[in-house]
Amino acid sequence: MRICFAGTPEFAATALAALVGAGHQVALVLTQPDRPAGRGLKLQPSPVKALALQHGIALAQPRSLRLDGKFSDDAAAASAVLRAADAELLVVAAYGLILPQWVLSLPPRGCLNIHGSVLPRWRGAAPIHRAIEAGDARTGITLMQMDAGLDTGDMLLVAEEPIHPGDTTASLHDRLAALGAQLVVQGLAAPDALRRRPQPAAGVTYAHKIDKAEAAIDWAQPAAAIERRVRAFDPFPGASFQLDGETVKLWRATLRPGLAGTPGQVLAAGDGRLTVACGDGALDLLQLQRPGGRRTDAGAFLQGRPGLAGRSLAG
Repeated sequence: MRICFAGTPEFAATALAALVGAGHQVALVLTQPDRPAGRGLKLQPSPVKALALQHGIALAQPRSLRLDGKFSDDAAAASAVLRAADAELLVVAAYGLILPQWVLSLPPRGCLNIHGSVLPRWRGAAPIHRAIEAGDARTGITLMQMDAGLDTGDMLLVAEEPIHPGDTTASLHDRLAALGAQLVVQGLAAPDALRRRPQPAAGVTYAHKIDKAEAAIDWAQPAAAIERRVRAFDPFPGASFQLDGETVKLWRATLRPGLAGTPGQVLAAGDGRLTVACGDGALDLLQLQRPGGRRTDAGAFLQGRPGLAGRSLAG
């Protein structure tokens, strides 16, 4: 099938690689403009752009697709190349730009989206993070026919994936990316056999975009909720707390049954163990990172930090 593809991060690159490998003719790739990254803040291409260049696929990086918006020149240029591509279908995965109606209506077969949840649960920008944060036991991938709403289109294919007790967003992301790639290849192998079904009216939730301000740990929350958030925010933005004027990131923690105290109080700090009281229960902090440092275990973190026991990490 002759298709166009719109996506930006690694999740999308996994799907694009699978479509190319399955023999589809990708006439054009849309991806976000290069962004500054790393210590030098040099402009870096998205994973999708890097893959498109590797395969010699035509590329466009509009800042907007709104023909009446601030970057209407970008949108007009994108419109021209999309029309010239003459594709049957546009496949979308974590693109990062809203598709206006002119894009949705352009390909004869419309636009298909690879979404990282079982809809209608976790519509929106951060479905993987929010599923872990909420303590969901399962999630998955929905291949859907896009419409003008926010992830409201008809479902075409669904595949479920369990969320393991130790899953982080990074580990679950990789499994869902592979599952999404598999599902879209499966769907495009027999597109005429795909059957549209509306999303259920019940069970709608929204996965709001992750904000850096959410990183700060609220020790008044239950220990189980904090532990889930630590995993949900790995690798971005990381859960964090303040200690001696530094922002310390917490990457791994485990529940410590039978212990309690004032939220934020350090209950134990020695013999390789750092235990902190929460609003309900306590946590052993297992993997931490000081500013500019590497992730280390609690034993290494505690070296040179005497007298932590009894102190408060709250506020």
